Amino acid sequence: MGFLRSCSSRLILILALVALGAGLCVVLVPMENRAVEQQFLGFPDSDISSHQARPFVLAALCFLPALTALAYALGGTLDRYIFRQFIGIFSICISGLFMIWLLIDLTDKINEFLASGQVWRTLGVFYITRCPSVLLAMLPYSLLLALLYSLGKLSAHREVIAMIQSGRGVFRLTRSLIIAGVLCVLFSLGLNYQWAPVSEGAVDDILAEASGKKSTEATQVLFRNSTNRRLWMIGAFPSNYQLGQALVNVEVTTTDDHQMLVSRISADRALWDRVTRQWTFEGVVLGIYTPDNSPVFQKFATPLVIDTWSETPWQLIKPGLSPSYLGIPDLSTWLHANVSNQGFADPAPYLTHWHYRWALPFTCLVTVLLAAPLGIYFSRRGPGGGIFLAVVLSAVMLLVSNVALAFGEAGKIPPALAAWLPNLCFTLIGVYLFALRITGRPIYHSLRKLFPSSD
Repeated sequence: MGFLRSCSSRLILILALVALGAGLCVVLVPMENRAVEQQFLGFPDSDISSHQARPFVLAALCFLPALTALAYALGGTLDRYIFRQFIGIFSICISGLFMIWLLIDLTDKINEFLASGQVWRTLGVFYITRCPSVLLAMLPYSLLLALLYSLGKLSAHREVIAMIQSGRGVFRLTRSLIIAGVLCVLFSLGLNYQWAPVSEGAVDDILAEASGKKSTEATQVLFRNSTNRRLWMIGAFPSNYQLGQALVNVEVTTTDDHQMLVSRISADRALWDRVTRQWTFEGVVLGIYTPDNSPVFQKFATPLVIDTWSETPWQLIKPGLSPSYLGIPDLSTWLHANVSNQGFADPAPYLTHWHYRWALPFTCLVTVLLAAPLGIYFSRRGPGGGIFLAVVLSAVMLLVSNVALAFGEAGKIPPALAAWLPNLCFTLIGVYLFALRITGRPIYHSLRKLFPSSD
């Protein structure tokens, strides 16, 4: 009877989480489909396949808790016990870290919220928007703390020794924790596909709109149409330019086959009509240049309409977009449009961040490989040395990741190597630590042998 009750309770949990995931899909997936449709309307040259995958990725995120419950139900008694010890501490760690971040961030921005006039609405929109990026940033640290505490507690109570004496090895003990790391990787991959980077880039826009200021998507953007020999210089893109808002301080220079000036349009505002595909320039000064003659300037009292140019605002803004705030679909769109134009727009930062979007989530699994063997101890010396080494390794991994990312953006090392190098290096370290712990060799003394003393 006890077995039937435990199985039925796990089955009910799985079904409840499946129902929750289905409910979230009903609410969120249609919203995401509409966002994708708006994306194609506003960005007609977007990468279609990667944007069309967004609703499916979001649906997979909705059902990830149900997948976690299924993995828990299929695990053995030992797996479920260790997972319960871990998940409670993990929930406390991520909640605590989130509350600390929330208090610090709220203290820093409270004056801007008060100036918005709609404090509670602005607070809700701001922090709901930022949740994906904050969760993505906190997952590895929460994993590290939870692993060290839960495994340290099991070691202190001699439960780890009892499990090993019953015939279970170290890898068998940590199997459920490795699966938890894989689930965190899947969760991070989903967030990092689109919503985490985009939410971080929307912070300034939300505060600017709440306070009644004009927010800008990009400033001082250059775009060159090599085919038609036009160089665009745009002072500012408003945040809702894709909805028809005018570009500000636009200058378009046209040259001939010999790179000699032909004309230059300077306008206060420029609007593009997506239906007629016409450009309308307001506050125009037109300069006409001919060889061996002085330029002729003409100021227009009425708007200047041009219907023969192929450029769209979405093509113009791409060189000015920050790669840090672009998801995989937008990065793919940028790369497809500009990777061959390396003389004008350097693709290295965008290609590096494209690889980094895939590499960053695997930091969770690397953290498990580092923390699990260091959280287990058998000696009476306690967990202090292992905890210290795990924290140091995690800090060094973060430093190496930032340095490698900077070198990749600068083009000093290949983008794929810059994104994946930290994970590869620290995965090897984690595997080495696991090998030491599995064979029963003391990690501290084994590491000391790698650095012989000068005596």
